[in-house]
Amino acid sequence: MGRWWDNVQKIEPTENIGWLDTMRDIGIDVKPPTAEWDGDENCPFYGNLRLRGQVLEGTVSKVGMQKTITLERNNVRYMQKYERFEKRTSVLSAHLPSCIGEVNVGDAVKVMECRPLSKTVSFCVVEINGGEA
Repeated sequence: MGRWWDNVQKIEPTENIGWLDTMRDIGIDVKPPTAEWDGDENCPFYGNLRLRGQVLEGTVSKVGMQKTITLERNNVRYMQKYERFEKRTSVLSAHLPSCIGEVNVGDAVKVMECRPLSKTVSFCVVEINGGEA
């Protein structure tokens, strides 16, 4: 039974930090981040942020806040009384680590639940899936 740090992937040192950065396994299969880490502790790949719970996908609707995005999830549910379908939209805020890279409005992203980072932020972006969702 080996130690957990024996399997950690080693990465070249960055100019910002000066020591060897190690990318952690966050527990789900996602593409590894390509951008550079800026030393943010609330990063699931390089920092100390632990992820657990729900994995959700949605479309980015706003990118105006610092290190935070707003995403929308569209739900369709059947109303049995009226025999029709009803569209519903839920909006949630998610932390955007610097190592994930740049996102634009309309991009499809995958987020995962984490501890509360602020009053409204309890999710963290783990992958960008590309264009329109």
